[in-house]
Amino acid sequence: MWQLREGSHPILTDEGGAILSEHTGRWTYLTPTAASAVLSLVSSTDEDQAIVRFAILYGLKREQAAADVRAVAAALIDQGLARTEPSRRRRWWWR
Repeated sequence: MWQLREGSHPILTDEGGAILSEHTGRWTYLTPTAASAVLSLVSSTDEDQAIVRFAILYGLKREQAAADVRAVAAALIDQGLARTEPSRRRRWWWR
């Protein structure tokens, strides 16, 4: 499942959004449509549910909504702000 990485802090509104990376200290700015895609992704249990929510919100066909949501997700993964795999970080107290 797609999720934001630890240290990525989103600010999402109907008018756009931004994500702060603690790692780089830089902001990534989002258009209103991209912010809606991110909000759909973080509030859904899986990608298909996010795509359906996005399609309903914008009145899109499922294929177009899927392409849009996946494009936003891929761009954030490429920038190191999100991931599709669970964190493999081991805690020092856990063996």
